[in-house]
Order: sequence, then structure tokens, then C-alpha cells
Amino acid sequence: MAAYKIQKKPFVVPTTDGKLIEEHFGKASDGNSAISIAYMVAPPGWSEPFQTPNFDEFTHIIKGKKQFIIDNEKIVLETGQSMKICKNTRVQYSNPFNEPCEYLAICTPAFSLENVNREDN
Repeated sequence: MAAYKIQKKPFVVPTTDGKLIEEHFGKASDGNSAISIAYMVAPPGWSEPFQTPNFDEFTHIIKGKKQFIIDNEKIVLETGQSMKICKNTRVQYSNPFNEPCEYLAICTPAFSLENVNREDN
């Protein structure tokens, strides 16, 4: 096994909402179930349904702003800020702002559709 791996071709997750998701490491890109690291761009007006994931999620905002609703509290992260949301926390992510939001998302264990537990709209 090599001492390192450079990711030159992240897995681009197909989406229907205009969001760019490039998974550099994780289940879809290299089969890693312990952690996932993804670069994302959420377009203006983007939102996801509420979810209660079975993983911790760390978000770091590279550019723009992203809104989180946790326990009916609205939280806005801005460029340079980070947040950890603990597993089994009900959260809703969105970008209700006029500019795209670029950010990194790191999930432990790795993100998967089976453990994100999204609610129906």
C-alpha cells in the first residue's frame, strides 16, 4: 500500500438541484467508509430537506454564506468560518443568498444515502 494518494479525479455526484459535489475521498470515490471529504458549490436559492444524519459533519466555508437550521435556530456561516454538527442532529442546509457558496464538507463516518436520513418535502 502506498504511503499517500493524490486525488486528481474526484467523483462528481450527479445532482438535479444545480449543486456541485466533488467527493475527493469517501465511499463513492475510493470506497472509504470511515471519512468523506467533498468540495461543494451551492448555487443561490439552493436548499435540501431536513435530515438527521448518522455521521458528524464538519463544514468549512471557502467563499459565500450557508444557512443551517438546527432546532428551529437559523445559523449563517460566512467565509472562513467552520462548524461541526454532531450525528443524530436534525438539520436543514440552504443557500438563500444571492451568491454561490463554496465549502468543504467532511463526514465521519463517510456520507452515504443510507445514513443521511433525509425527510420527504
